[in-house]
Amino acid sequence: MTFLPTRRSALRSFAGISAIILGASACGPTDSGPTGSRSSSDPGGGEGGELRLGAEWESHARTFMSWPALESVWEDDLPYVREDIARVARAIGEYEAVVMMARPEQVAAAQKACGSQVEVIPLANDDLWARDIVPVFVEEDGDVVGVDFNFNGWGNKQVHTNDAKIGRKLLTEYDIPRVQAPLVAEGGSFETDGEGTLLITESSIVNDNRNRGKSQTQIETELKETLGIQKVIWLKGVRGEDITDAHVDSLVRFTAPGVILLDRAFPAMPADSWSRSSDQAKAVLSQATDAHGRTFEVIDLPQPDPDRIPGYSDDFLSTYANFYIANDAVIMPKFGDKKADDRARGILQEHFPKRDIVPVSIDTIATGGGGIHCATHDQPGEPAA
Repeated sequence: MTFLPTRRSALRSFAGISAIILGASACGPTDSGPTGSRSSSDPGGGEGGELRLGAEWESHARTFMSWPALESVWEDDLPYVREDIARVARAIGEYEAVVMMARPEQVAAAQKACGSQVEVIPLANDDLWARDIVPVFVEEDGDVVGVDFNFNGWGNKQVHTNDAKIGRKLLTEYDIPRVQAPLVAEGGSFETDGEGTLLITESSIVNDNRNRGKSQTQIETELKETLGIQKVIWLKGVRGEDITDAHVDSLVRFTAPGVILLDRAFPAMPADSWSRSSDQAKAVLSQATDAHGRTFEVIDLPQPDPDRIPGYSDDFLSTYANFYIANDAVIMPKFGDKKADDRARGILQEHFPKRDIVPVSIDTIATGGGGIHCATHDQPGEPAA
């Protein structure tokens, strides 16, 4: 099992500058680096108040997505990954507002593909991974602010010149105050119960490619201060085998405070780094407590049979854990193994009984190593009337 490696395979020819750039930041030119402060030019400047990182199942004002822009990344698969992204956007659009970011010259095509329920806005981007490039939204004394985690192409493994600027531009567009984090990270790194508990993999953030010279203790302190978290639970993860260094959102997901779904490999698959990572996470969570001292109920979420997945490859992300919780719905991947798809749908329905469970085919996104959660980013708030 692998997590998000097409971002890895995209290294072959990313926008014609596919060399891996190490030690150089891809952050936007207006930022000198992580500072942990507001930009004085941003709305809401000054000292912040009490912070809270909400859970995904809370009310959304909208979902942000990003239109796949580059043939140099997806090659012959570009039309098909665009079909997948449009399909996901339309599914979410049945339940809440969806805003699709697209390069100005691609807006018309994106709008035609996504339909009238999706708002397409001109905003220069590079790829579809909205979870990682859109700021992490937190509440500050009840108001929403965007924490920009200084996206640097997953540790300078790819050049994402436009995506690195998305945070500042998007927050300006929606008049949301911006806070620049003192860390480099991505939205897929974080999983919270909305009550002060954060799950995260060491491999994706305690890593010199993001936060050189910072200890785990220092990073934990900065996460607590930046996101309003009371307790961080560290899972080992996997280093260097995919471009994200094993984001947590393809491994473990909260369905309620104290309740976690855990990705588990198909039983017939041989043990590898990813199944061992799942085993390690289960061991940690079986002994851990959350910010309020509760023990965890951990439920296995088994993967499908690879032999029943059309187009399966080594880079295929076949976890059901990369689902997205929308207003009144859960959008989950459908892989083609009917027994496994139905089982995953049943598990999700059990844990979200008041929401529709909506399976969506995402074969090309998954072949690229990504999932529905990777391609979406929720903004908390009251939905538009």
